[in-house]
Amino acid sequence: MSLYKNKPEPFFDIVMHDVSSSPGLTGACAGYDGGKFRNEELANYIFDWLPEFALKYSELEEFNSGTAMRLVKQAAKTVYTTDKYKKRGEFGELLLHALVRQVFNSEPAISKIYYKSAMNETVKGFDAVHIVEDGDDLELWLGEVKFYNGNGDRAVADLVKEITDHTKREYLKDEFILIGTKLDPNWKHTPKVRQLIGGRTRLDDVFTRICIPALFTYESASVAAHNAHSDTFKQSLEAELKRLHSKMTAANLPPVRIHLFIVPLHKKQDLLKLLHEKLEGMQR
Repeated sequence: MSLYKNKPEPFFDIVMHDVSSSPGLTGACAGYDGGKFRNEELANYIFDWLPEFALKYSELEEFNSGTAMRLVKQAAKTVYTTDKYKKRGEFGELLLHALVRQVFNSEPAISKIYYKSAMNETVKGFDAVHIVEDGDDLELWLGEVKFYNGNGDRAVADLVKEITDHTKREYLKDEFILIGTKLDPNWKHTPKVRQLIGGRTRLDDVFTRICIPALFTYESASVAAHNAHSDTFKQSLEAELKRLHSKMTAANLPPVRIHLFIVPLHKKQDLLKLLHEKLEGMQR
C-alpha cells in the first residue's frame, strides 16, 4: 500500500471546482465557526501535512508511533531553517501540497524542501513536484505559488509571468535534470518519472503529460464582510473568484494545462503569526 494513501481529513469548503475550464479552477475557503474565520483550524490543517511535505519517501517509511515525534520535529526544523521560511514562502508551498493531494489525490515526487544547497536555500524552480496517476500513465504536476495579501490582482500577474518563464524549453530541461537526481529510489513511481523526464523523451511528448497547479492567496473583501457561511456570502465569494479567474483566462498563457487554486483569506498576517508559533512549538 502506498504511504500516501492515508491523508488528513478534508477541511476546506470547496466553493468552486471546474476542471473543464482553461485554466481549471478550485476555490477553497476555510470558512467560519463561532462567528470567526477559521484561522486556527486552517493552521492546524496545514501542519497536518508537514511530515510528508518535508521528509523524503524513505524517511516516511520509518514513520511509526516510535519515530513520529522525532520525525515531526525534524520536518519542522527543516522548514524553519530555510532562507525562504524567513519570507514565509514555505507556508504557501505547504498549502499547495495539501490542496493538490486532497483534491487530485496526487503523490509528491520529491520533497523539495529536503534538498537544500550549501547556501541553505531550497531547491530552486517549481514550488511543488507531484504526480497524478492517469490509468497506467503518470501526469507530472509542477506547482507555482503566490502566498500574497491584497486583492489578488498582483498575484495573478506574478503567476502568469512565472508560469511563462518556467515552461520555456531550456528551463524545463534544466529542471528535469535536477528533479531526476532527487527522486527517492524507494518510491514505486521513480522509474516511470525518470523515463518521462529523461533526456531521450521529446519535450513535445512531455508537455502533453504536464499540469501546472498554480495557487495564490488574497485577502478577501467577502470574507471580511461576513461572519458565517450563507447564500449571500457564497454568492459574493463566487463573484470574487470568477473575477480573478477571468484575469487568468484573459492572460497570454503558454500552451500547457493549468489548474488554478484560489484561497481567500481574512488577514494573511494573522494566519502567518499562527503558523510561525506552531512551527516553533513543534520543534520543542
